[in-house]
Amino acid sequence: MEQRPVGQSPLRVSAVGLGCMSLSGVYGAADDAASVALVQHALDRGITHIDSSDMYGWGHNETLLGRALRGRRDQAVLTTKFGQTRNPAGANLVNGRPEYVREACDASLTRLGVDVIDLYYQHRVDPSVPIEDTVGAMKGLVEAGKVRALGLSEAAPATIRRAHAVHPIAAVQSEFSLLYRVEAEETLRVCRELGISFVAYSPLGRGFLTGQIQKIADIPEGDRRRDHPRFQDGNFGHNVDLVHRIEAIAAEKGCTPSQLVLAWLLAQGPDVLPIPGTKRKDRLEENLGAAAVKLGAADVARISAAVPSGAAAGTRYPAPQMKSVYL
Repeated sequence: MEQRPVGQSPLRVSAVGLGCMSLSGVYGAADDAASVALVQHALDRGITHIDSSDMYGWGHNETLLGRALRGRRDQAVLTTKFGQTRNPAGANLVNGRPEYVREACDASLTRLGVDVIDLYYQHRVDPSVPIEDTVGAMKGLVEAGKVRALGLSEAAPATIRRAHAVHPIAAVQSEFSLLYRVEAEETLRVCRELGISFVAYSPLGRGFLTGQIQKIADIPEGDRRRDHPRFQDGNFGHNVDLVHRIEAIAAEKGCTPSQLVLAWLLAQGPDVLPIPGTKRKDRLEENLGAAAVKLGAADVARISAAVPSGAAAGTRYPAPQMKSVYL
């Protein structure tokens, strides 16, 4: 497995990582024993980049990873996030206060059963707290030996610059796929200027780009994606048509649509780190196969032109959640 650097930190991760959100019931029910086995299979296959958050299952995901990594901690570059808090009345709230940063980190360390987190992200920027204050507290975690490197998720370029001035930011994580890349490409330019890696979450467009979602009924009841505008009437058919274009190119290349779009992301540069999520070993193996798909500059340009930037219909999140991204 190709290893890629994480910003200017000492960390290096597998070119293809594993996003763990779906292991905590976000996309329908998940089985804990099967999830532990999946993470361990990922490690066996050379995937070292393991991505979690204290928000995934509100602690469940980290506890699950603690089980999966017991006795195998040195095989993983363990990343997790803080900052989103529960709001029974609606969309999650955000807390970036320095005292909460320290509290959240200690709680994550306990759930994970580890002494140090390799890469610790602010999951969402708190507009009520200066980013300098939040990152200052995160810097204190590095100085205390609780965290090795710092990251931001869904931060806009100006915020990234301000944060990086307080302490080097190793990685910025945002949604980045062939379908949704307008904000990601803007962010990537700033990251490259500052020597920051870009971690691409939802690199398969929340499953759209796999080619496995051809009708709304393909998304199970209880799956949070049913709330996302991209999957709703008026947008769904348009986006499926875009995916058909990718299916045709994948067939020519002798790979699956998932492998093609992941290979397209990998071809953006060694500073782009996709973390596709899955609950299934066969899908994990499929995703790993993307590393064997070789794309030249002409291939990358053709794929990019097939689904132009901004072509997808529907926002990345429902309206309430859109208020907390790219800040």
